[in-house]
Amino acid sequence: MKTTKLIMSSMSLLLSGLAGVEACTGISFHAADGSFVVARTIEWAGGTLKSEYTAIPRGEELVSFTPTGRNGMSFKAKYGYIGMSVVEPGFVAEGLNEVGLSAGLFYFPHYGSYVSYDAAQNANTIADLQLVQWILSQFSTIDEVIAALPSVRVVSLDPSTLTIHWRIAEPSGRQVVLEIIDGHYNIHENKIGVLTNSPDFNWHVTNLNNYVNLYPGVAKSQMWNGVELSSISAGSAFHGIPGDATSPSRFIRAAFFTATAPQRKTAFDTVLQCFHILNNFDVPIGVEHALGEAPQDMPSATQWTVVSDITNRRIYYRTAYNSNIRCIDLRAIDFSRIKATVRPLDQEQKQPIEMIDVMKDKR
Repeated sequence: MKTTKLIMSSMSLLLSGLAGVEACTGISFHAADGSFVVARTIEWAGGTLKSEYTAIPRGEELVSFTPTGRNGMSFKAKYGYIGMSVVEPGFVAEGLNEVGLSAGLFYFPHYGSYVSYDAAQNANTIADLQLVQWILSQFSTIDEVIAALPSVRVVSLDPSTLTIHWRIAEPSGRQVVLEIIDGHYNIHENKIGVLTNSPDFNWHVTNLNNYVNLYPGVAKSQMWNGVELSSISAGSAFHGIPGDATSPSRFIRAAFFTATAPQRKTAFDTVLQCFHILNNFDVPIGVEHALGEAPQDMPSATQWTVVSDITNRRIYYRTAYNSNIRCIDLRAIDFSRIKATVRPLDQEQKQPIEMIDVMKDKR
């Protein structure tokens, strides 16, 4: 009972402090070899998140929290999965299951609204922070998820805190955004392949029209009253692209970078491309706090970046403390035999450094 209260208290504190500091950015690509890759960052500037990876086998019994404890919907895992979790192993922020279904949560403040919590319906009630866990453990396609959504009641563990929207993707290359507004499930086909936070997804897509003037490369020279004006720098054709950390600005940048990036030949090349592009969305410590109020012991508000090769069932990640890329190969896991496993993303919060001995370097 004490453990449950501690987890609930920790989540309430986490979510109540997230207003204004959530900045997750998601992108996706198709490789020339037919592979489909999705990627995202997860940010929190309030302190170091307890970040872990979870390996869940087939047949694992899972139970959701409700605002009154761990007494919500129970379900048995049909599929094994790997999830990247925060605070509690069931709170999966991003994950991939053994059949290639991917899902992740993105904070959606001030725009989402769930049904009210009703203790009498605990048997089909699931916390918003555990919806990814349910999706990954139960389904193989987006259509299966959509068909099952009316059978569950999604609630917040603390109604005074932020809401969430979700990205769901499958090996076919299809991805959708799920938003719950006034208790209704809204499914948006995500053809642009990008997701950030509020406002709602359709607003972001409409807002892209305000940036129709942007294009890659160098702006063409022009004559103004007999004076030739020409570019003084590379990249001038997308001068004016918004560079701040707000959700609308990040959506524009992510959409522009993904639309103009060359298609890579293989899934692995595409994975590396995702990490490079998402470098542009690292949020430095200090920009989301008043001057002098930023945490002193965090290297970045971008706590970790994860890239999922859906086609080849691999999850790659790096963290603020260790920028080396690590990989979990789901196809090397026997999900019928493993035990439920929870491990920190970083065994040690320290960046490994390779020292080069110039005297002995024979390259």
